Amino acid sequence: KVNNMNYEKWDEILAPYQHAVEELKVKFKNIRKEFLTKGEYSPIEFVTGRTKKISSIISKANRLDTNDIEGKIDDIAGIRIMCQFVEDIYTIVELIKNRTDMTVINEKDYITNFKESGYRSYHLIVEITAPYEDILGNNPGKFFAEIQVRTIAMDSWASLEHQMKYKHDIKNPELIVKELKRCADELAACDVSMQTIRNLINAEN
Repeated sequence: KVNNMNYEKWDEILAPYQHAVEELKVKFKNIRKEFLTKGEYSPIEFVTGRTKKISSIISKANRLDTNDIEGKIDDIAGIRIMCQFVEDIYTIVELIKNRTDMTVINEKDYITNFKESGYRSYHLIVEITAPYEDILGNNPGKFFAEIQVRTIAMDSWASLEHQMKYKHDIKNPELIVKELKRCADELAACDVSMQTIRNLINAEN
């Protein structure tokens, strides 16, 4: 049972995902570096990564009613790529799809189809190879990772929403949800305006 696993077992499970996170961070930071070295604009502003907390993995496994952590939970390894403009998000998505060292398994466009809360981001589940044994006994093995691509404004909003979700003693939660939605819409409008201004500037060149 997932709930009863000891920390040594968790270390064994999480090790390849920690490796995957570090490897993916290096890959995307190098892509940014390549653009800048050539004197070109980089659609990638900065990159962060994490492995999912054990408590979050257990909670998700219980929600999905599964003990097959590696087979059913595809966001144990997580990468966030931040960019300046909405257009950059789709450029990055195409970059990922064209790479030969990862395969896109699933994708969700929460920018065109944003969530009711106002959440906006582009999510991709990719399959990568890491020098560890996977659940099928392959070594090097294949592992899933989630890549979220969003503007800096979207990321700031998502951080605020995350704080609200996990803080239990909030007063007036209905008001905060309403304000968050309003803020999300305003930030989205601002992202569009910034994109328009950028396009106008580029048209002058």
